Order: sequence, then C-alpha cells, then structure tokens
Amino acid sequence: MEKRLGVIGIVVEDLGSVEKLNAVLHEYAHIIVGRMGIPYRERGISVISLIVDGSNDDISALTGKIGRIRNVSVKSALTKA
Repeated sequence: MEKRLGVIGIVVEDLGSVEKLNAVLHEYAHIIVGRMGIPYRERGISVISLIVDGSNDDISALTGKIGRIRNVSVKSALTKA
C-alpha cells in the first residue's frame, strides 16, 4: 500500500472536546510523525498541527473521525504520491 506524507491542521473551539480528540489521535498514533499544539487562551481555542505518514485510507479515516467531533475543525494537505 502506498504511503503519503502530509500535514493535518486542527482547530478546537471547545476544550471539552479535547478528550475525544486525544482518543482518536491515540488510535492513529502509528501514522503520526509529529504533533504541535498551541493554546490560544485569549480566544479560548487550541490549534494543533500533525505531520502524518500513512496510507490514504488511514489518513482519510483519521481526518473523518476528527471532523465528526463537535466543535473541532480539520483540514489536510498531502503529497501527491
């Protein structure tokens, strides 16, 4: 199966959603190369960036599960091959 490298951007607008988000990230830890989270306290949000290396199916499943968490937005950019 072909692997792709990419970045996933996540915006958490309700810190009550963090526990669910962390559970999903733990489930997909095998494709996460790096993670950086920045709390933006003045706005009450957090911004997280992930570097991922995995199959298109795994990355799509990860972003799909994140996107279904209430008050969490997600976008990804992946290599073409």
